[in-house]
Amino acid sequence: MENPKNNNSSLKAVIAVLAVLLIGSLVYIFKLSSDTEVVKTELTTTMTEKESVMKDLQELKATYDAAIAENTSMSDELIQERDKVVALMDDLNKSKGDVSKYRSQVQAMQGKMKTLVAENDELKKQNGVLTVQRDSTIVVLGESKKYNEVLVGQNEELAKTVEKGSKLSVLNTKTIAYKVKGSGKQVETDKASRADVLKVSFTIAENSIAKSGDKSYYVQVIDSKNNVLGDKKTETFGDNTLTYSFKTVVKYENKTVQVSEDLIGKDFEKGTYFINVFDNDELVSKTSFSLR
Repeated sequence: MENPKNNNSSLKAVIAVLAVLLIGSLVYIFKLSSDTEVVKTELTTTMTEKESVMKDLQELKATYDAAIAENTSMSDELIQERDKVVALMDDLNKSKGDVSKYRSQVQAMQGKMKTLVAENDELKKQNGVLTVQRDSTIVVLGESKKYNEVLVGQNEELAKTVEKGSKLSVLNTKTIAYKVKGSGKQVETDKASRADVLKVSFTIAENSIAKSGDKSYYVQVIDSKNNVLGDKKTETFGDNTLTYSFKTVVKYENKTVQVSEDLIGKDFEKGTYFINVFDNDELVSKTSFSLR
């Protein structure tokens, strides 16, 4: 028979071994749980940090998008920086490890963004001032243009008035027939058969704004049979021609001038005669008389 004492010793040994194994298992399980919690905590921390960095990058992108939409002269530079942010967002999405390296890049980008946005805002202010100045200039130029148009119109009217006012007035045009006696004395007559001379006279009125100097007038004397008497010379004025009886040149010095010319002839026709005075091709005076 086995000794009961020996059996008790073996049982105790087995119990002791089992107890050691149980304690070891508990220690291993505790350590494994602790490591899992550490890993879980690290993963949670990493994810939270990644989300935080991504949020900052999204805000950066939104800020750049808004600034680019304003379409200032800095748009190209803003687009370049926005594209860098987008590239970093893509890189961050692919990352599965430590994201702390991205934080410094984000901070640098945030500093760059603040600088660019401040410059862009200042540029907008300057553009606003320039726009107001431009609009004011356009208004002023518009008013000046209107004023100049009024002045041009007034000057044109004034020029027309001056031109009209500077024209010389020919007044008191008349013609008298005379019989010349042997002594040379001229005796007025109204008989065609006795007339030797037709004396044509007219007055050039005083005009202080007219141009002084020699003035030429063409006198046309037409008898009752529609014949032009005298020289019957022809003068051309552009598309117009004028057949005249004689030409008289007057020295005009802005004072009233009396003009008198004799048209010598013979065998004058009975009836009504017409006398026209022309300044170049412009009719400036006319009259008529009759011989019986």
